[in-house]
Amino acid sequence: MSETHTPIAPTEDHTDHQSFYEIRIEGHLDSRWKARFAGLTFLLEESGNTLLAGPVVDQAALHGLLRKVRDLGMPLISVTRISPGHADA
Repeated sequence: MSETHTPIAPTEDHTDHQSFYEIRIEGHLDSRWKARFAGLTFLLEESGNTLLAGPVVDQAALHGLLRKVRDLGMPLISVTRISPGHADA
């Protein structure tokens, strides 16, 4: 069973040093978790997964986000770096 998704395009106000990531976790996060992932877009997928997407300043910030996901106790499905050119396509 394969799932196709369209990457979420980065906003126009990003800086050149930021990268954009999509972090997919198993299960739906409710709205109370949005504050812990400020700056990321939440997408609850029909498959029952949650997609967190948005700019990440550097690798240390990415590792911080992944620690938050770990602390939720929900399985991490994928982490995908999205290039701005690819996301706009």
